[in-house]
Amino acid sequence: MARLRYLVSLITKDNDYQMEQAASAKSVAGEVGADIEIIYAENDAITQSTQLLKVIQADESARPNGIFVEPLGATPFPKVASTAAVAGIGWAVLNREADYTSALRQTSRSPIFSVSVNQMEIGRIQGKQIASLLPNGGSVLFVQGPSVSSVSRERCDGLRETLPSNIQLVNLRGKWTEESGYQSVCSWMKLMRAQKFRIDLICGQNDVMAMGAKKAVKELANELDRDFLSSIPATGCDGVPSTGQTWVRAGHLSATVVVPPSSGKAIVLMTRALQTKTQPAEHTFTTPEPFPPLDSLRPLPARR
Repeated sequence: MARLRYLVSLITKDNDYQMEQAASAKSVAGEVGADIEIIYAENDAITQSTQLLKVIQADESARPNGIFVEPLGATPFPKVASTAAVAGIGWAVLNREADYTSALRQTSRSPIFSVSVNQMEIGRIQGKQIASLLPNGGSVLFVQGPSVSSVSRERCDGLRETLPSNIQLVNLRGKWTEESGYQSVCSWMKLMRAQKFRIDLICGQNDVMAMGAKKAVKELANELDRDFLSSIPATGCDGVPSTGQTWVRAGHLSATVVVPPSSGKAIVLMTRALQTKTQPAEHTFTTPEPFPPLDSLRPLPARR
């Protein structure tokens, strides 16, 4: 069998988890003896679909054997997936479940599947972390991902399942980057300049947005003459060893959720499927883990 060629489509370079996805994909592609190209949509769903269609519609000799996509838009590109299947290209959705995979698998000989972490469980863990850190209740500045993102919605739904009734959320939106978390909180705090508000904890749907939010709060604390904001604690998600886990150990974050990269697992499944001419399981799930363990979290000191 000729050497396999793969294309991995990721959301942005400005995110530590996306870089972890890229690193995992490169490492595992090397292990299975496949060539790999990684492209980034730069946080634009139209750009992502255009990039993918260009590859799929290229000359047959230039097409990859398999495409791995972490979708940015509201839907995981069903029409693009169908086009790939017709062209005989394997299609794997990362960190999302796609409701069209079952139908495509019935008509395509190419591998069609998804590999995703349980996004609802991530939210449940974040809710439990907040409950452990604020047992007496409080207000949480909650920085979510884009409203069109099913990942953001599912994590939010899971969080609300385990969030105690004595916790109030202030909901803001980001784009999975540190800068977006920073700008979102800056805008909110400037709007709230003349009002009294209390924030006991920042919770970001990923680590970099949490760090961006924390930076914004610290910078504006003196301007608003609210010193207690300058050292506000924060929790996040993704738990990349070199960033999120390191930030927890250094005390920059109180907790995170470790999300295993899905790209490497997907490449293993795609390679096996192409070599054996079989379909892998339609959906494969990885398991998130709290960091540090939930039972090691202690209540945050009372804030004045």
